[in-house]
Amino acid sequence: MKHWARSIQVALVFIGTVVGAGFASGREVLQFFTRFGYWGPYLIIVSTMFFVWIGAKVMLLSAKLNARSYEDLNKHLFGDSAGRWVSHMMLIVLLGVNAVMLAGAGSVFSEHLNLSYQTGLIVTMFACFLLLRKGMNAILTINTFVVPLMIGFSAFLVFEMLRQPLPDQWFRAPNEQSAWAAWLSPFLYAAFNLSMSQAVLVPLGSTIGDVKILRKGAWMGGIGIGALLLAAHFALSSRMPGIAEFDIPMGGLAMELGTWLHWVYVFLIFMEIFTTLVADIYGLTLQLHERTKASPWMLTAILLLLCFLAGQFGFGTLLSTLYPMFGLLSLGWLFLIGRDNALPARPSQPPPKLPA
Repeated sequence: MKHWARSIQVALVFIGTVVGAGFASGREVLQFFTRFGYWGPYLIIVSTMFFVWIGAKVMLLSAKLNARSYEDLNKHLFGDSAGRWVSHMMLIVLLGVNAVMLAGAGSVFSEHLNLSYQTGLIVTMFACFLLLRKGMNAILTINTFVVPLMIGFSAFLVFEMLRQPLPDQWFRAPNEQSAWAAWLSPFLYAAFNLSMSQAVLVPLGSTIGDVKILRKGAWMGGIGIGALLLAAHFALSSRMPGIAEFDIPMGGLAMELGTWLHWVYVFLIFMEIFTTLVADIYGLTLQLHERTKASPWMLTAILLLLCFLAGQFGFGTLLSTLYPMFGLLSLGWLFLIGRDNALPARPSQPPPKLPA
């Protein structure tokens, strides 16, 4: 029983790391899947297969290598010199992703809570800084609480949307975008999200270490991500194309369910954004501490400040510009880890911990 409980916890962290600002808001699902009409579900299935396969490989390789950060994994994939440069690039990309997360929190405050965008940024930064003092255990705990709620409420939202009399043109609409863009989309989405998830999946794989737990967690987590993608796609398709005008489209859907359900869902959207931000900032802090030996809390504060400055560009602008570009940069990483079969014996070193 404890073995399964640990596997479920791994799956929830996996889901919580991927299901961030872009996904929880619905904006990412629109960008990569829903805008392609009835092709959307098929593209999601392709993406889900990559989440299961590559998610497992990242965690299992990290456990075998006893990787202390994602730079160790990248050195294994690309070689010492190239791996170091790839990790430098990923630092910049991860920083951009975290800026999108923070901007997403600001949009939740401004679009659904009638508070200022800047208030959302500042409150989220402060809460993130406080929680990160608890390390990986806090990340495991908060995802164990938030992800099941998000899954349950997403299922409820989809059920409510689809049981009403709805126009179904978008479910049958042919893809009006480029066929190349459509079929590249699941690869970009999976490559981007999996490469960015390294910041959490690598230390998670090293910390857990048990192959069976990690493999089961990857399967459950990957399938869970796919199910959430399908749920969000069907719900958004039922209100296309008008719903695309919202910065937080899923929040726009929740408005139709009544005031209190709207507030509950907005809270869950915020918490999904927040958990991903916390996990990614943790991974970045761990990586930078290894490089600089500077105080982790000073590094965390600097990272959050940089995200705040980048967040001034706005959530929609950052996501639609940065995510496809980062997906293209991640395709090479996806190819290399997909073909890597060399799993060396695990060295006897202690698991990575964020220093006090």
